[in-house]
Amino acid sequence: MTTLANVTSAPSSPIDDRLPGAPELYLTPAVRPSLVEAQAWCKTLATTHYENFHVATFFLPAALRPHFHSIYAFCRTSDDLGDEVADTTTATRLLAEWRAMLHQCFVDPGSSRHPVYVALHPTIVQCNLPMQPFDDLISAFEQDQVYTHHESLATLEHYSRYSANPVGRLVLLVSGYRSEELMQLSDDICTGLQLANFYQDVVEDRGRGRRYIPADAMRRFAVTDEQLIARRFDFNVRAMMQFLVADARERLTRGQQITSLVSRDLASTLQLFVNGGHAILDAIAAQDYDTLRSRPVVTKAAKLRLLGGALAGKLTSSLLPSRGAAKGRPA
Repeated sequence: MTTLANVTSAPSSPIDDRLPGAPELYLTPAVRPSLVEAQAWCKTLATTHYENFHVATFFLPAALRPHFHSIYAFCRTSDDLGDEVADTTTATRLLAEWRAMLHQCFVDPGSSRHPVYVALHPTIVQCNLPMQPFDDLISAFEQDQVYTHHESLATLEHYSRYSANPVGRLVLLVSGYRSEELMQLSDDICTGLQLANFYQDVVEDRGRGRRYIPADAMRRFAVTDEQLIARRFDFNVRAMMQFLVADARERLTRGQQITSLVSRDLASTLQLFVNGGHAILDAIAAQDYDTLRSRPVVTKAAKLRLLGGALAGKLTSSLLPSRGAAKGRPA
């Protein structure tokens, strides 16, 4: 398989360059990999960097998995170009170059040399995917370079519109669904998951100079930035986190309606993500909402219960008659 760490030739164009300054894993190879090599690279990235993604794709039809691998690889690379590069100026430049390579993939795919875009182009064509969701994801990581402290739940919702919701929409599009009703329900799930992750990672995000706890909630519950920095947990912080966790949980519950409107394979995957979001919120609650002490974690036992429930649901659904054409999907 073509690897990206051992190539040294000069780039062939000013756009499809080697992303100088990027983490070594993501450098553009000197020679364009074959589709098979590019798909293998994306699959390796997807199955070794995020266990939950690998588990979730198990429930999807095998024919769709290469598409999800290429989309995951795009998301993972975009995220790391923004998050794993310490210098903001360099990260901003890398994301701009990555966006140029995305646009190149849509207009002149034969010239793309990065394995993500070599693998992604067939997914774009076969699933008739628009550029906007991919472009929006890059915009979110660009925003992270300059907007690091969120003012309100509304700004978090706006951020999730770019950072999380496009992923759910791409999942639906790859699975053949284009109904706006389904897209909105997916947005609820993705925003709920995004918020759950923010509330789980308060200390880690602070270490990166970011605060995803909204200032309007802090004012409402008389919590200060200084208090969060000092990691002083009290009744006010607990009340604020209870409020934020309840809001995220409501979004997940509202979005869960989608599982009755899509195919059973996709429903199993989406339910697993919904349950995973609830498990994060449960872990926060189990820690008495004190996310300043340490990062709440979903235990291995809880993960096994989630997986067992999903497997049981898949087995049960396989014994039931097909649902036929689901909402927003051609018969």
